[in-house]
Amino acid sequence: MSEPRRSRPPTFQPRFTLSLLYLFGFFLLYGLLFMAPELYEVLQNVPTGPEQEQAAQEVTRQAIRPRLPYALAAAVATTAVAARAGWLPGMRPSS
Repeated sequence: MSEPRRSRPPTFQPRFTLSLLYLFGFFLLYGLLFMAPELYEVLQNVPTGPEQEQAAQEVTRQAIRPRLPYALAAAVATTAVAARAGWLPGMRPSS
C-alpha cells in the first residue's frame, strides 16, 4: 500500500503588500525627480542658511502640487509594467 500524497504547504506570497511598497517608492522617486530642477535653482541662487531652507520649502510646495497626479500616474504605470515583466523582486509572475 502506498502512502497518501501530502499536499505542499501553502507558500506566503505578499504580492499586494509588495506592490504597495513599490508604488510608494516609485511615487517618492518621481516626486523628487519632478522637484529636482527647482530645488537645484534654489541651491544655486540662494545663499546657505535659513533663507535657503525657507525658499526650498516654498518652491517644493509650489512645484509638487500641480505635478502630484503625474507622479502618481507614472508610479502606477511603472509598478504595473515592471511587475508584469517580472523585473521587481517578489512580483515575478507565477508559473
